[in-house]
Amino acid sequence: MAYWLMKSEPDEMSIDDVLAAPGRTVPWFGVRNYQARNFMRDAMKVGDGVLFYHSSCPQPGIAGIAEVASAAYPDDTQFDPKSHYYDPKSKPEQPRWQMVDVKAVRKTRLLPLAELRTIPALEDMVLLQKGSRLSITPVTPAQWKTIQALLK
Repeated sequence: MAYWLMKSEPDEMSIDDVLAAPGRTVPWFGVRNYQARNFMRDAMKVGDGVLFYHSSCPQPGIAGIAEVASAAYPDDTQFDPKSHYYDPKSKPEQPRWQMVDVKAVRKTRLLPLAELRTIPALEDMVLLQKGSRLSITPVTPAQWKTIQALLK
């Protein structure tokens, strides 16, 4: 089992939105970074743990726990000219962009970025590295365990 941190802007998709979705499951569409895409396509497995992170908001932080609910598959928004995520260079026979389904496990207290920065056991977390802006990053088992303890 692997662990991931997945960022979402709460006005686009919050942990509450996922909890309210049918089956508490949503497609994680719109990723347009090759490294993040490769994590979904090549490394994520059904059942992997996810730290659901609210970003680009007044108080960013971990807002819930989720899990990967599907293998990667083509992101349909890349083919839709009306979509903000449209990619005219991507073709259905050779899609560039992938997505996975994510299922909410539970909402947690907000664990703010500022608090995460104070935890010595998390100092090597990709999220906390200078210049880190990826929307999907790996989380080590030790980091996952530390965060789970903070959220209890």
